[in-house]
Amino acid sequence: MAAGPISERNQDATIYVGGLDEKVSESLLWELFVQAGPVVNVHMPKDRVTQMHQGYGFVEFMGEEDADYGIKIMNMIKLYGKPIRVNKASAHQKNLDVGANIFIGNLDPEVDEKLLYDTFSAFGVILQTPKIMRDPETGNSKGYAFINFASFEASDAAIEAMNGQYLCNRPITISYAFKKDAKGERHGSAAERLLAAQNPLSQADRPHQLFADAPPPPMAMAPPMHPPPPPMSLAFAMQHHPALAMHPHPVPPPGGGYPVAMSHMAPVPPSGMPPIPANMQTAPPLPPMQPAPAPPPDRKSVV
Repeated sequence: MAAGPISERNQDATIYVGGLDEKVSESLLWELFVQAGPVVNVHMPKDRVTQMHQGYGFVEFMGEEDADYGIKIMNMIKLYGKPIRVNKASAHQKNLDVGANIFIGNLDPEVDEKLLYDTFSAFGVILQTPKIMRDPETGNSKGYAFINFASFEASDAAIEAMNGQYLCNRPITISYAFKKDAKGERHGSAAERLLAAQNPLSQADRPHQLFADAPPPPMAMAPPMHPPPPPMSLAFAMQHHPALAMHPHPVPPPGGGYPVAMSHMAPVPPSGMPPIPANMQTAPPLPPMQPAPAPPPDRKSVV
């Protein structure tokens, strides 16, 4: 399963797997990541003296699409109780640490590394697995953690949005972490921000937006259709329009009485049909009406 020379690898299809427990082997990594796609080889660098791996490895897939899918489904899963960090191997080789390290306090004991990653990765790229400080004997959380972002824009957004918010029923406190080298000095200084702005590698990454997608914009709705007004009664119209009260019947047009009734006009045949004969243009006369028969005499009046 050992990989060949680095120059022969497909770097675009190779992923970096970090945070591995000492019990993880190359065969276990192969069986785990083959669920995401065809695996070409697996390589875990080992110490020359102890022959133990150093907590990370590389998995090469057949294609770049399989590598991207493996990152999506395998990142931050737990192996032997430890969350693993999965990203592109080329991205792991970059020096993106600009000092955007934040401190998160008052954590609930139920908060784990994956919950922190899923929550804070919406603000920007997280370079390393969120580090929750735990008791070495019991493994329980001490109630605080550290997250290292790839840019100060992401760390500033995380502090502004999440400071004082509830996470697992506890309000968390967020601020920039203290530097290890300088006593009492926190990250996020003006000097660090200036150096980060001049780092071209930090500008190439984009935030993980899986949990920060904005809702789609509302569709434009057509203006509501108003119902037609109810018809006015004749009394209401005559009351509010005096002209109708003075002329309740239609006034004939000037210069010539009413229009000719349609019943007196000769019918027009459809297009393409011969004209109707003159003797058939008028309706036949109605038969004369017969007088109604006289009622029968009343029997009581007959003597």
